[in-house]
Amino acid sequence: MNRTTLVLLLNVFFFAFYSCDTGKKEVKRTTDFTTDWRFCLGDVKDAETVDFDDSSWRVLNLPHDWSIEGDFDAANPSGASGGALPGGIGWYRKSFLTTSEMKGKKIFIDFDGVYMNSEVYLNGVLLGKRPNGYISFRYDLTPYLKLDSTNVLAVKVDNSKQPNSRWYTGSGIYRDVRLQVLNPVHVDLWGTYITTPEVSTSRALMDVQTTIKNDWEKDVEVEVTSIVHDRDGKEICKEVENIQVQLSDTAICTQRLTLDSPHIWSLDRPYLYQVKTELRVNGNLTDTYYTTTGIRTFRFDAHKGFFLNDQPVKINGVCMHHDLGCLGSVANKRAIERQLEILKEMGCNGIRCSHNPPAPELLDLCDSMGLIVMDETFDMWYKSKTKYDYSLYFNEWHERDLDDLILRDRNHPSIFMWSIGNEVLEQWTHADRDTLSVEEANFILNFGFGEEQLAKEGEGMSVNSLLCKKLADRTRLLDPTRPVIAGCHEPSPNNHLFRSNSLDIIGYNYHHQNYADVPKNFPGKPFLATETISGLMTRGYYRMPSDQKFIWPLRGSNISEKEREDYETANYLCSSYDNCHVPWGTYHENSLRMMQMNDFISGQYIWTGFDYLGEPTPFGFPARSSYFGIVDLAGFPKDVYYMYQSEWTDKTVLHLFPHWNWTEGKEIDMWAYYNQADEVELFVNGKSQGVKRKADGEYHVAWHVKYEPGEVKVISRKEGKTVAVKEIRTAGEPAQIRLIPDRAQLSADGKDLSFVTVEVLDKDGNLCPNADNLVQFDVKGNCFIAGVDNGSPFSMERFKDNKRKAFYGKCLVVLQNNGNDGTCTLKAMSSGLESAAITINSK
Repeated sequence: MNRTTLVLLLNVFFFAFYSCDTGKKEVKRTTDFTTDWRFCLGDVKDAETVDFDDSSWRVLNLPHDWSIEGDFDAANPSGASGGALPGGIGWYRKSFLTTSEMKGKKIFIDFDGVYMNSEVYLNGVLLGKRPNGYISFRYDLTPYLKLDSTNVLAVKVDNSKQPNSRWYTGSGIYRDVRLQVLNPVHVDLWGTYITTPEVSTSRALMDVQTTIKNDWEKDVEVEVTSIVHDRDGKEICKEVENIQVQLSDTAICTQRLTLDSPHIWSLDRPYLYQVKTELRVNGNLTDTYYTTTGIRTFRFDAHKGFFLNDQPVKINGVCMHHDLGCLGSVANKRAIERQLEILKEMGCNGIRCSHNPPAPELLDLCDSMGLIVMDETFDMWYKSKTKYDYSLYFNEWHERDLDDLILRDRNHPSIFMWSIGNEVLEQWTHADRDTLSVEEANFILNFGFGEEQLAKEGEGMSVNSLLCKKLADRTRLLDPTRPVIAGCHEPSPNNHLFRSNSLDIIGYNYHHQNYADVPKNFPGKPFLATETISGLMTRGYYRMPSDQKFIWPLRGSNISEKEREDYETANYLCSSYDNCHVPWGTYHENSLRMMQMNDFISGQYIWTGFDYLGEPTPFGFPARSSYFGIVDLAGFPKDVYYMYQSEWTDKTVLHLFPHWNWTEGKEIDMWAYYNQADEVELFVNGKSQGVKRKADGEYHVAWHVKYEPGEVKVISRKEGKTVAVKEIRTAGEPAQIRLIPDRAQLSADGKDLSFVTVEVLDKDGNLCPNADNLVQFDVKGNCFIAGVDNGSPFSMERFKDNKRKAFYGKCLVVLQNNGNDGTCTLKAMSSGLESAAITINSK
């Protein structure tokens, strides 16, 4: 389909859906605006003008991240911490037709996120700028739109000043864009707010606040109808209210609906309702607006932790950055869904959005899949962490950005707390000072505090405590139904954020050694471990003996020669035995033990669920992605994944590692994670190596055995009966390839993905655990390669390619539908190996 056809179809779309807005016909308001954009990397003069010639520019669909398309280079200004990928300036342009039928409408453009410093132009007119790269925003196109003519939307994205983050951000319009064509009387942006002040299994009260915008030429009386539908679309209840809305103003209509015998949202059964809002003026339907919500109760208790629907629940959560591995920061719903599916299968029940507003798709999925979300706004306030970060814009933009996050997200049943900061430098005791800077004084006064009130409110508080209080109070003003928290890296009660007494929950990042003091230091305050562990692991790599501990990067003056040699010869690899962590962290088993033994700890968010781009602790370049994940960058679980699965789920788990390909006679530590059994027994080539049982507070068993080629097997038993068996055989030389798609049927929407695992096997079908063969990919049909990866944190191979080396026997290729029905065939080839092929269907 060429560009002209697409523009004509857009024209037809507008005519079909917006030419009639009377009677009972539902008003369609949203158009996907992600196709047929033109892109140029570089700062192009006059690119915002209507007559600019963009015919030579690249044509692409959004979302788009240009950084992930680049080469890794130590010279890139983002540094290894930013993923060692390029930033720069980029321009996007889209031409579209409008019709006379749109006369009298209000036309808006909605961006879910643009990284960063975006400028949006319509027909050469600057609509606005937004520095925050994670926030969602809207512009009104109406005053500058030409009817019955071609219009040009241009977006400049400036990610040239780096470093501006401590992790990989991506660059570009990396989240969705929508065009909104509305009648003058409509529901405002993020214009509904739904709360449930009373909930029981027999009845629930639902309050619906609707903000109505009147852009008509006179005052109007609006009939507001709120209808609650169940998940099958059946109408449950309805309320109708009339409200006066003045010209060029907004008004809020509040309605209370009663649901009998409601379905309660829970982690295992995340039941969702949909509220349909209809606006009518003089009997004519002017807007139809949908809001998804859920009904549940929750509370945090200082002594007993977190309760969901009056049942105690330990938050078994993970922190997640926003990148999606080889896809970069592109917010693809299926890619996010895959991550959450893998984590849910592990038993994870919570996500911390670290450390910025997430993509709306993530929250929608958490709603429908049942996850406990900590929604986070800022990684820094006034004090910077990198040279060009958000601290440069905080004074001017923090209030708008905070408001927009809360207003956008507050209807999500998966969100249980708001985090107003992560390890902000204002927290530290030594950050105190006696006088306000001009910026800080303006900040406080901008919240509406006069000088006298400021003196009263700030009595006994530091400047930084007062700053925390203002952010927390603002959050509660917009949503009083959820507690406010911050991830703090100083556990002392003298922490300025804690001294403000404005945080509803005490949150510690690390400092597990201080957990026991929380009830004494913060009496009556609930506690949550907002960030824990920071274990370091490379999937498929094992360093023995397994009881040797590695705390990296090395710190302090008392470093032994052995410790220095271990680190310097690590070759960018960290052992997968759960015996390596950062100095400020701990081992996975230690943290899990503390969670299970202390009721007052509401739970934890582990750093991290998946590896992520950037922040390659404990090594520098060429390492360019993290080692922290329970799952690697390609989505392949590391061994510790199965420890959590054995503790957090009811699934039968028996996981034996490492592999069984070693030098003959070498002493090998074999570990097993298991559940639903009281003992396990290991066999090497049929010979028993002994029966093992976990003691209280232990999460694995281990055997010290000598390697001999053949087979190692473990059997778990309960009361003498076999529960599960796991076998690992010595693999021969690489001989063939196996392709395993996570989905063989895709939607033909141009966005759906199939993640295909590529394994290198011997002739008998055993995974070759040390294979690093280069695999070539060929795709024919209605899919294309969206990315390739292998989970290596230090590979310099491009993510956008048709080839990839295996890393410890595996790599990944991601296929994306191109928008057409039909099939595609993926063929994988490698020198000396038998090739493999699969077919993916789309419709």
